[in-house]
Amino acid sequence: LGPDMKFKGVFHPVILCPARILEMNVVYYTEYGITFGAACSLDLVKNTLTKAVSELSKEKIEVFCALLRQLKSLGGQQIRNVASLGGNIMSANPTSDLNPILAAANCTLNLASAEAGTREIALNEDFFVGFGKTAAKPDEVLVSVHIPYSSKWEYMFAFRQAQRRENAFSIVNSGMRVLFHEETAAIEDLRIFYGGMGPTTVSVKKTCKELIGRPWNEEMLSEACRLLLDELPLPGSAPGGMVEYRRALTLSFFFKFYLSVLHRLKEMNITGQDMPLGYFTAIEDFQNETPQSLQIYQEVTQGQPSWDPVGRPIIHQSAIKQATGEAVYCDDIPSLDGELFMALVTSSRPHAKIVSIDVADALNLPGVVDVITASGVLANKITVFPLEGEHLLAEAEVTCIGQIVCAVVADTRVHAKRAAGAMKIAYEDLEPTVFTIEASIQQNSLYKIDMKLAKGNVDEAFEIVDQILEDEIHIGGQEHFYLETNSVLVIPKGEDGEMDVFIATQFPSFTQELVAMTLGVPSNRITCHVKRLGGAFGGKISKAAIIASIAATAAEKYRTGRSVRCVLERGEDMLITGGRHPFLGKYKVGFMNDGRILAVDVSFYCNAGSALDESALVIEKSVLQFDNAYSIPNIRAQGYACKTNLPSNTAFRGFGFPQGSLVTENWITDVAAKVGFSSEKVREINMYKGVERTHYKQEFDAHSLWRCWNECLEKSAYHNRKIAIEEFNKQHRWKKRGIAVVPIKYGIGFPSSFLNQAAALVHIYKDGSVLVTHGGVEMGQGIHTKMMQVTSRELRIPMSYIHISETSTNTVPNASPSAASYGTDANGLAVKNACEILLQRLDPVINDNPKGTWKDWIKKAYFQRISLSATGYSRGLDTKMDWEKQEGQPYGYFTFGACCSVVEIDCLTGDHKSIRTDIVMDVGCSINPAVDIGQIEGSFTQGLGLYTIEELKYSPKGMLYSRGPAQYKIPTVNDVPAQFNVSLLAGSCNPKAIYSSKGIGEPCVFLGCTVFYAIKDAIAAARRDSGLTGPFPLDSPATPERIRMACVDQFTKLVPVDEPGTYGPWAIHI
Repeated sequence: LGPDMKFKGVFHPVILCPARILEMNVVYYTEYGITFGAACSLDLVKNTLTKAVSELSKEKIEVFCALLRQLKSLGGQQIRNVASLGGNIMSANPTSDLNPILAAANCTLNLASAEAGTREIALNEDFFVGFGKTAAKPDEVLVSVHIPYSSKWEYMFAFRQAQRRENAFSIVNSGMRVLFHEETAAIEDLRIFYGGMGPTTVSVKKTCKELIGRPWNEEMLSEACRLLLDELPLPGSAPGGMVEYRRALTLSFFFKFYLSVLHRLKEMNITGQDMPLGYFTAIEDFQNETPQSLQIYQEVTQGQPSWDPVGRPIIHQSAIKQATGEAVYCDDIPSLDGELFMALVTSSRPHAKIVSIDVADALNLPGVVDVITASGVLANKITVFPLEGEHLLAEAEVTCIGQIVCAVVADTRVHAKRAAGAMKIAYEDLEPTVFTIEASIQQNSLYKIDMKLAKGNVDEAFEIVDQILEDEIHIGGQEHFYLETNSVLVIPKGEDGEMDVFIATQFPSFTQELVAMTLGVPSNRITCHVKRLGGAFGGKISKAAIIASIAATAAEKYRTGRSVRCVLERGEDMLITGGRHPFLGKYKVGFMNDGRILAVDVSFYCNAGSALDESALVIEKSVLQFDNAYSIPNIRAQGYACKTNLPSNTAFRGFGFPQGSLVTENWITDVAAKVGFSSEKVREINMYKGVERTHYKQEFDAHSLWRCWNECLEKSAYHNRKIAIEEFNKQHRWKKRGIAVVPIKYGIGFPSSFLNQAAALVHIYKDGSVLVTHGGVEMGQGIHTKMMQVTSRELRIPMSYIHISETSTNTVPNASPSAASYGTDANGLAVKNACEILLQRLDPVINDNPKGTWKDWIKKAYFQRISLSATGYSRGLDTKMDWEKQEGQPYGYFTFGACCSVVEIDCLTGDHKSIRTDIVMDVGCSINPAVDIGQIEGSFTQGLGLYTIEELKYSPKGMLYSRGPAQYKIPTVNDVPAQFNVSLLAGSCNPKAIYSSKGIGEPCVFLGCTVFYAIKDAIAAARRDSGLTGPFPLDSPATPERIRMACVDQFTKLVPVDEPGTYGPWAIHI
C-alpha cells in the first residue's frame, strides 16, 4: 500500500491493520510442519524458525534454514519487526525473497472469505498470476501459512543478490529444493523457483522435469545450465535492466546449489565425486561483522592548560541532541497561525514547449489559496552567480523532467500535494533530446567552457615512449542523499518588504540575494537563518535558493501575506536537485617499460544537465587536480561540460576531484598491467618528490605526501598482506581478494580569492556568557564545535561559557558558502580576530585584577563602558588562476594522505566485502581529532558508495528511476570495512591555516577508490584463472553487475548478448 500511496497517488480512505487479530497471529507446530498466522511479523517468524532449528533433527530443518538465510537480509530489523509473512506473500512482488522458498517447499495457504468459508491451496507456480496478483479471490483473506518439515534425502538452499547486502530488494533470488532416491545421488524430485526473472515468481518446471532421474554430477550441471537459459529468456528491454547479469545469476545460483548439495552428499558418502578444494568458498556467504576501528592521533603537549580545548578530541556539540532527536531543523520550527504549505509542480517532459497551464481544477480544491507561475514572479530570470541565466519557474519551455513549472499554495501539506497533482499542463514536444555524454559529444551539445591546460610537449613525448595506451572510463553520478531534504519557511514581517527566511542552505547570503532580487527589494530587507543542516555535501546551494525565492513570492504581501513552508519529499528532492556529475574520461598515455609515464593527453566530459549551475567549477577542479600525486612531465588536459535534457547537476563534496583523479588512477593501473609491475610500484615511480611544481606551476613540498604513503604501507602491512592475498587467490577459484593503495594531494580553498574571505561577530554578555556568530554553516561537519574551541583558546575561558545559536545574514553579511573544505580556515581566523580585539580591550581590566574571575572582569568592563562586542574578519588566502597564461596559485595549500584497502569478491554473484582499510592523513595540527577523524571516516564511506554501490538509473526518456531509498542504495554499516583504521600524521604543520591545521572535509571521498581498485585487482585474479590477462574495462561504480560480468567464466560465456540497437533498453547510462 505504501509505495502505491506515495508514488502513484492511490488514495485509500480506510486502511485495516490485522496486527492484533488473534487468529492471524498464531504459531503452532503440527506433525508435518509449523503453521504461522498471516499477520505474524517476519521477526517472529525468524525467531520461531531459529528456535525450531536448534531443537529439531537436521533432516527436518532444510526449509527453515533456507528461510532463515533470506530473513537475515530481508529489509532491516525495523522492517522485520512490523512486516508480516502474509503481506510478503500476498503482495506478490516478483523479487520477494521468501516466495521462491515457500513455493519450492510446497507450502500451503489457508484462505477465508465471509461467503465461501475457508479453503486450503498450494503456494506453487499457479498461485502468482501476474505482477502483484495472486489466485486468491477478491473477497478472500489469507489467514495462515503452513511451512512443512523437510525429509531425509531432501536438501534445500536459497540464494539472493542485491545492489547491497541488506535493506535492498533482490536483483535475482531463488529457492531450490531437491529430493534424492534413498541413499543414492539420483534425483527423485526437483523444484526450483526464481524471483526477479519476470513479472511473477517463476518456476522452471521444464528444467526440473528434464533433470529428474539424473545423477547429481557435472553432466547434469551442464545440462541444467542449458535448460535454464532456454526456460528463462529475458528480452533486452526487460524492466529492471541488467539482462545478461540476471541470466548469469540464474546459472551462478544453480552452480552454488549444485556445489552445496554435492558437499552434503559427500558428507553422507553418497557420491564418489569430490568437490575441488578451491570451490568450497563458493558455497559460503559473506558474514556480517561489527566493524572494528582504530583511531590514532597526536595528544596535546603536557604544558597546554586544561581549559584549552584546541587539539583535543571534543565531542560534536550537537551530537547528543541529534542522537536523541532533540536537535531542531528547519521543518521542526512550529507552524505559525495561518501558515501555508507550498507544493511544487514539475515537468513530465524532457524537452517541450509549454502550451498551457490550467490552474482551474487545482484552485477549486479545498484549502487551495494560490498557484504561482512564471508570469506571477517579478524577476523570474536569475542574474546572480552561480545561476546566471536560469529561471525560477519554467516560462516558454521545459528542458528536463523535474524542472519546476509552477507551485501550489494551500492551507495544509495534504491539500497542497493533492492540488499539485490536479494541475493540467499541456506540452508540445521539441527536438532534440539529449541525455548521455556520448550523445552530447556527437551532437556538439556543449556549454561554452574553455578549460585547457598544457605542460611540456605531449606530441614529442609520444614519439619517444616505449608504449602508448588509449582508453576511457565512465564514472557514474551520485545523489547527495542528505538526511534532511531541502526545506524552507518564509515569514513576511508585514512592512517594508521584510522577510525572515528559515532555510536549509549552506550559502545563506546567496539565498538572501536571490530572494531579494526575486521580490525587487534590497538585500537588507531579507534575513536568512540557518541553525543547522541535516547534511548538505554541496546539494543545498543553488536549488535551495530557487525554492526559497518561489516560496517568498508566495508569501509576499500582495499575494498572501502569510508565512509559507515548503519541504521536499525524498523523491521530489532527488528528481529536482541534481547531484554529482557523471564523467567520461578519455586518455592517451605514453610510458616507458620501466614504469615511467612521460606523457598524458586526457579529456574530461561531465554531464552538466539542462543548466550550467556549478559545472564550470567542477570541470575546473578536475582539470586542475587530475594529476593527484603524480609528476608527469608532459600533460595536455581539457574539460567539457555537456548540455543535456536532465536536471542540472551541481556541487558535490570534492567537486570534480573524485571523478578526474579516478581517471588518473585508471591509467596508472592500466600502465602497471602493461609493463607487468604492481600498481603501487608504478605509483611510487611517478609520484611527486621533494619540492616540485604542478602542471599549473604551483609550488609545493611533497615531503608529507611521502610520509603518509610510507606510513600507510607500514600500518597496513601492505607487502605482507599482498603476498597473503596472492596465496589466497591461488587456493580459491570462486572467491578472490584484492588490494590497492592510493595517495592523494588535494588543494584546499577557493580558486577565486574573493570567496576565501570570512567574518564573525562575538558578543560577551554581562554574566560572562559568550555568543559567537560566524559565516559558516553547521552541516554536521563540526564547524560550530571548532569555532567554540577557537573562542575558548583566544578568550582563555572554558567552552561551557560559549554558545553558537545560528548562522544569519543580519549578523554576518556577505558570507561565502560553507564549501571547499575551507570553512574552518576562513571562519576560524575571523573568530580569532574578533576574540583578539575583545581581549585587547579587556587587558587593562584583567591587569588591574589578575586574580579575578572571567565574570568579574566582564562586569567591570561593562561598568567602565568597554564594548563587549567585536567583529572579526579574515581576508583569507590569496588564490588565483590565469587560464590564458595557464598558471596560478588556485589553492592555498594541499592536504596529503594515503589509503590502503583490501576486499573480497564473490566471482559468481559480483558481491563484495570490504575487509580492511588503513588511512593516513596529514591534517596539520588538528584542532579537533575526533571531528577530523569523523570527517575522514564519513567522506571515505561516501566515496565507497560513489565507486561501488550508488547508481543513478534513468529511463531512455530522461526520467530518474532511482528516486528513493528503495531504488538508490547508500552504504550501510555492513558495507564499511570490517577493520577500519585512521591515523593522523604526527608532527605536521601548516602555516597557512589557523593553528597550523588543514581542511579535511572533502579529500577522503576520493580514497573510496581504493575499494574500487582493490575490487579490480580481485577481478584480475579471477580473469587470470580464465586465461585472461592485461588491462580490462571496469566503469564506476563497481556494482555487483559489473563485477560479475567482468569475472568472465564458463557461465558468463553461455549467456547470449543482444545486439545493441535491436531493442530499447530499460535504462541508459548518462
